Amino acid sequence: MSNPIDYLQFLPQDGFTGTLIGRVWSPSSATQKIAGPSPVLITQKGVLDLASIAPTCAELINHGFNTEGLDLSRLENLGNYVDIMENTLSAQRKHDLPHFLSPVDLQAIKACGVTFVVSMLERVIEERAAGDVKKAEEIRGKIAARIGADISSVKPGSEKAEELKNALMAEGLWSQYLEVGIGPYAEVFTKSQPLSSVGIGAEVGILTVSSWNNPEPETVLLVDANAKVAGATLGNDVNLRDIEGRSALLLGKAKDNNASCSIGPFIRLFDKTFGIEDVRNQDVALTIEGEDGFKLAEVSRMKKISRDLLDLVSQTINENHQYPDGIALFTGTLFAPTQDRGGHGMGFTHKIGDVVRISSEKLGVLQNRVAYCHQASKWEFGISALMKNLAQRGLL
Repeated sequence: MSNPIDYLQFLPQDGFTGTLIGRVWSPSSATQKIAGPSPVLITQKGVLDLASIAPTCAELINHGFNTEGLDLSRLENLGNYVDIMENTLSAQRKHDLPHFLSPVDLQAIKACGVTFVVSMLERVIEERAAGDVKKAEEIRGKIAARIGADISSVKPGSEKAEELKNALMAEGLWSQYLEVGIGPYAEVFTKSQPLSSVGIGAEVGILTVSSWNNPEPETVLLVDANAKVAGATLGNDVNLRDIEGRSALLLGKAKDNNASCSIGPFIRLFDKTFGIEDVRNQDVALTIEGEDGFKLAEVSRMKKISRDLLDLVSQTINENHQYPDGIALFTGTLFAPTQDRGGHGMGFTHKIGDVVRISSEKLGVLQNRVAYCHQASKWEFGISALMKNLAQRGLL
């Protein structure tokens, strides 16, 4: 008999202390005739429905939600946290009971790439290997020996970065990934569509045509329409390395597929217990456990990021590009796993059934299981469905 799961482990280490915002699929009941998603406040006394304050998490954040002066007793209690999390993580999830969703809804889901030196070098390796995992190890050694030490201390966009660029171009080593890694402009791309991200307990998807892929554990910033960072959560920017390595023009196919974007478990809003400095200094841990007995454990230290978090925000949302529903911004990953799996020099790739856990002290644990995209739950509840649902529930 297996040990019972401690569902409190998915919360931040300080438990319910912070302002934790999530989304719950709330089934029909005596008080709610039509089932639908609601933003919620996670508390020790229960998971409280915030739909009467704002029908979406995007609107909640745009209006600067906080709990000061809020009478929690007036909010509907959808159930206790443990029961809802147990149902969320169950292999036989009961859809007629509350379960957690991705905490992001109408926000544009954006991502910044190659923001860490090690990750940047891995992208160069992917490009030069043209998606061939067998060539990667040899190229990895050559690239690291030639330029790794030089790049690690370079500030993106600086005079030293420009000098290094010229030197590498002369040696035939320049790459589009080095351009966004140490050049003046960050790589910013659309990771996924509003309402398409999956949450804790859901399957994350890879394509059957990919034989070299990996999770990307990241800190995700929640930014309102006025470019103010309101909080943070965790994310898995699932990536198909062989496909991206063939051509950067295949980024969409490598990154944006069914169930390829996981976010959660909850948004922790900035308050007296948590702020941007906590994000800058946090460690993001990754563990992978496969049904074949494979195990991997890595840590991404946010202190090693090449560009400041607020610089990434300002390069994404600014006077030249507005997002009226705000953004969820993936800030990049320190590493792409390279631990061999399935033979020397073969590197890491996912296998179906892998359990991926991304965690940090202040943000909790995001856990998902790997499946093929076409076998993961289909994305069927889009913006039109949400608007219709909210109207039927009297929330618009």
